Amino acid sequence: MVLRSCCKFGPVSVLFRLGYVALLLLCVTHLRCARAENKTVVQKYAEFDVTYNDTVTSDNQTIYAFNHTVSRNKTEGVRVTVDVLSEGAESSPILFVVRQKQAVLSFQVPLILRGLYQRKYPYAHVGRTLCQPPTRTLSETQYFFVDVSTLSNLGTHYQLRISRVDSFTLHTDKKFSFTASPSQPQYFKYVFPDGVDTAIVKVNSEMTFPCSVMSIQDIQCPVYDLDNNVAFIGMYQTMTKTAAITVQRKDFPSNSFYVVVVVKTEDEACGGPLRFYPLRPDELIDAGNRSKTLDVVVSPAISSDVYVMGMLFCLGIFLSFYLLTFLVACVENKRSVDRFTVIYRKPGVTPVSPYEYGSFADNGSTLSSEAITDSIASDANYGYMGQETLKRRPFLTAIHHVAICIERSLESVTGRSRQESLSSIEEDDYDTLADIDSDKNIVRTKKYLCVSDLARKDKRVLSKKYQIYFWNIATIGVFYALPVIQLVITYQTVVNVTGNQDICYYNFLCAHPLGNLSAFNNILSNLGYVMLGLLFLLIVLQRDIIHSRALDRNDLNALECGIPKHFGLFYAMGTALMMEGLLSACYHVCPNYTNFQFDTSFMYMIAGLCVLKLYQKRHPDINASAYTAYACLAAVIFFSVLGVVFGKGNMVFWIIFSVLHILATMLLSTQLYYMGRWRLDSGILRRIVYVIYTDCIRQCSGPMYIDRMVLLVMGNIVNWSLAAYGLLKTPNDFASYLLAIAICNLLLYFAFYIIMKLRSGERIQCMAMVCILFTAVVWGFALFFFFQGLSTWQKTPAESREHNRDCIVLSFFDDHDIWHFLSSIAMFGSFLVLLTMDDDLDDVQRDKIFVF
Repeated sequence: MVLRSCCKFGPVSVLFRLGYVALLLLCVTHLRCARAENKTVVQKYAEFDVTYNDTVTSDNQTIYAFNHTVSRNKTEGVRVTVDVLSEGAESSPILFVVRQKQAVLSFQVPLILRGLYQRKYPYAHVGRTLCQPPTRTLSETQYFFVDVSTLSNLGTHYQLRISRVDSFTLHTDKKFSFTASPSQPQYFKYVFPDGVDTAIVKVNSEMTFPCSVMSIQDIQCPVYDLDNNVAFIGMYQTMTKTAAITVQRKDFPSNSFYVVVVVKTEDEACGGPLRFYPLRPDELIDAGNRSKTLDVVVSPAISSDVYVMGMLFCLGIFLSFYLLTFLVACVENKRSVDRFTVIYRKPGVTPVSPYEYGSFADNGSTLSSEAITDSIASDANYGYMGQETLKRRPFLTAIHHVAICIERSLESVTGRSRQESLSSIEEDDYDTLADIDSDKNIVRTKKYLCVSDLARKDKRVLSKKYQIYFWNIATIGVFYALPVIQLVITYQTVVNVTGNQDICYYNFLCAHPLGNLSAFNNILSNLGYVMLGLLFLLIVLQRDIIHSRALDRNDLNALECGIPKHFGLFYAMGTALMMEGLLSACYHVCPNYTNFQFDTSFMYMIAGLCVLKLYQKRHPDINASAYTAYACLAAVIFFSVLGVVFGKGNMVFWIIFSVLHILATMLLSTQLYYMGRWRLDSGILRRIVYVIYTDCIRQCSGPMYIDRMVLLVMGNIVNWSLAAYGLLKTPNDFASYLLAIAICNLLLYFAFYIIMKLRSGERIQCMAMVCILFTAVVWGFALFFFFQGLSTWQKTPAESREHNRDCIVLSFFDDHDIWHFLSSIAMFGSFLVLLTMDDDLDDVQRDKIFVF
């Protein structure tokens, strides 16, 4: 219009019209100002504990003036309670503004609080506690004003009441009960008494729902006490029945803090169901009655002396194992020396120590080598039962060692090694020949195998092969642990900065902070894995040194008797135990569902290494290489990660995993049954059909290797059952489910090994039997404490806190810490069982030790 006027009337007419528009706007503004000047402002001097009924419109505003005396030695709360009594008040809300000396609090009534998906909940009854600014004098009179106004032309009737809260300050170890709702939050003040540097605030309720939030905030204004702002400052956590936060004096410069309790508008944060979805985003929903009765109590936390006692207790337990091991080593060394000491001597015969006969020299013995050899050979079971006879008859022990030394002298004259006479040619020496595969087939397909049949490779080659296990797991541990440590430090920093204690699933009733760590006791209790793993490495090192010295002096027992000694897997097991302690400690820095894989990764490693060690004992030549073993374990950890991310309620994932689990079980069964003498190629189906036809249809013949078949049938039953359970139940904790599969297979193979060992006429020595019984008892107690379930990340943080419990040992350790203590001891004992269970075969030649 203006452009059209410019073209039609010229510049003068345009200026005239613009001035006319400006004049109209000025008149409108003047009328509004005049109307505002006509608005009535009424100020009333009001009193506490008096209910004021009034009506407010856009034409009037009411100011209520209050004054009260504030004493430094006594803190009183002031609470504002407002009710809107008019119908349809949502369309004409009232604004209440409370002006204080150092703070301003404003809120509208009805109070509109938003929930999930921006759903709106109106509350016509509102109660708020006023912030209490500190006073510098002993007694001071403070004034505050309550302004009531609205922009609605309709009159809205309301009630206003200001009252004192006499029990505003919480006292140590005294329970206080109160009621809260979304529109009527509550908060109270606590002052640290002298001598208390740390306190634990506990809030309890008999009601599971409605969901609530407990917050700890510094003494400052404003106090964030609504559902939509309670997370802005301080520390907070959601709760159903229980909440607990440990508070340290150093975090609050005023030596005091507020305990704020807010009831949420919805229960989704605490695991409650969705009520319903609104038809429109701006639809108002009736929240109903969401009041909740709660109790709050503040208790002093443990002192620094308890921290010291807890650390000493932890160190004392595991250092005692070092002392016990040292004493046992001394006793065993003395018994070993006594066993080979010559008690009865013949004239002219010098007694020979087992540590010296490798360098035996002629000492004037009058016995001939033929006579000594005939004397020893007279025992029909020489090499096995004869050893018992030698132990009972010291004189024969001396003759036995003299005969060995004379025989070695004869071997040095003839230039022929006994090892070469009893052992086959090293496989590496003829791997290039065409008949190597046929040789393997002949040996490994025998119906009854002995250890000598599967211990044909060069000991130096095998030793290096198994040492790779140790170096690989050490490398894996370093590269795995460094990012884990970085991640959990970040988690802990986020918890400390944001104050959101729903991020980590602690046992808050027994979580003792130290520095930036929220639960130091759960981290300290993992020290046992590290210390006992190191102790096991020292024990293995001691055995390794003794065995190496025996090989250096050409000890026949070390060369040709007993289970072949390869310590690489033992070193890997000890390292895995230490890494388990480190990663478990990292998990407990901030336990949650994304971190749980850190706690279980090396548990898979330990279970796999134990199975490999059991298999290696009787199959040293055909055991899996370190690269193959760790590749399989990496696949297990990969599926563990997939299960954590995608496994919860995802049926497609569970079907794929169950199929792969069953296929892997069948392939491994085939590998174990045929000792690796089969091929997975295009002709595998044809060969399977041929075997079924010849062995099951044409003639019904039983399996050639019955013992192996029994083990594999049991293994398949167990694994197929576990696969079916996972497919039907789809457990939320996939990592624990995967760990259960590994442990079940380990226990099955270990039981099979023990049964077959006893069935083969072998015996279990006293030390190994003590380790087995001790480990079984400790595992029983450990599992009892493990299943106490103090927290669970499978539920919401609020539901998890319902399982929290107080400390049970020294007011410092909880049930899960006891699990850490006992499980580390049990794992150490299990490793000792694997290390000592075949010590009875150290004097038995390998061609008399059965393979199973």
